[in-house]
Amino acid sequence: MYLSLNSTLVADRVPWPEFARLAARVGFAGVDLSTSGAMREGLGATRTLLEETKLTPAVAGFPVEFRKDDATFKRDLANLEGAAQFVAAVGCPRMNTYLLSSSQRPKPEQRKIYKDRLSPAADILARSHVRLGLEFLGPLHLRKMFPYEFIWRMDEMLEFAREIGPNVGLELDSWHWHHAGATVKDIIAAGKDNIVNVQVNDSPALPPEKIRDDERLMPGEGIIDLVGFFRALKEIGYDEGVSPEVFGRGLKNLRPEEGARLGLETTRAVMRKAGVA
Repeated sequence: MYLSLNSTLVADRVPWPEFARLAARVGFAGVDLSTSGAMREGLGATRTLLEETKLTPAVAGFPVEFRKDDATFKRDLANLEGAAQFVAAVGCPRMNTYLLSSSQRPKPEQRKIYKDRLSPAADILARSHVRLGLEFLGPLHLRKMFPYEFIWRMDEMLEFAREIGPNVGLELDSWHWHHAGATVKDIIAAGKDNIVNVQVNDSPALPPEKIRDDERLMPGEGIIDLVGFFRALKEIGYDEGVSPEVFGRGLKNLRPEEGARLGLETTRAVMRKAGVA
C-alpha cells in the first residue's frame, strides 16, 4: 500500500499539475489524478510529470455525470473513451465515483437508471482495461436527504458493482465503512479483486443523527477502527493507493502544504500502528 495525495487535504486550492508537484515535495508516493486537469496538460506532459516526480497515479475521477438527466449523461459518455485511453496510458487504470444513498425515486427505479447508465460506461472502460470503483455513502443524514433510501451498505454496493461489470468494484472509504456499520469481515469477504481504491479518515464520537459528511477527522483522531481496517486490507493483499480524504478539519485555514503533510503524517502513524507501514 502507498499513500496518495487527495485534493481535500489542500481544500481543493491547488490545481493540476502543481498538485502533483506538491504531493512529491511533501513525501507522498502517489497522487490522485485530476482527469480533466491532466488531459488539458496532455499525455506527454503528464507522463513526464509523473516520471520526474516519481509519483504513482492512484486513481482518477470518473468524468461522467450519471446522476442527472439523460442529456448530460450522454454528452459525458461520448467523451469517456478518450478519458479511459488517457488514464490507462499514464499508468492509472482506475477511476472512482460515488452513488448517493438516497434519491427522489423509489429504490428499484433509481437502481435501474444507474445500472442502465453505468453498464455501458463500464464497457467503455473495459476496452482500455480500466476499473471503476463505486463508493457507498454511510452517514444517516445522506440516507435521509431525499425521500427514498438507496444503496448504502458495503455488501449491497458490491453486489450492485458486480452486476454492472467484471471491471467494477468498490471505492472503500473508512468513513463510510464505519458509518454504514461494515466490519473487518466485510473487507475480507470482498477480497482484493473487488476493492479498486481506498480512502481513509476518522470520525468524531457523535450519535448518527449528529454526524455530517463534511466534518471529518484525520486518521487516528477519532473512533474508527483503522488498525482493524488496515490489517484487513493487508490480509487480503491490497497493494494499491490509500488516499487520506478529509473534509473540514480546518484544512481551508492551513497552507496547502501543511494540510497535505498533516494527512500524510497522521495516516502513516496509523499504518505503523497497524503494522502495515
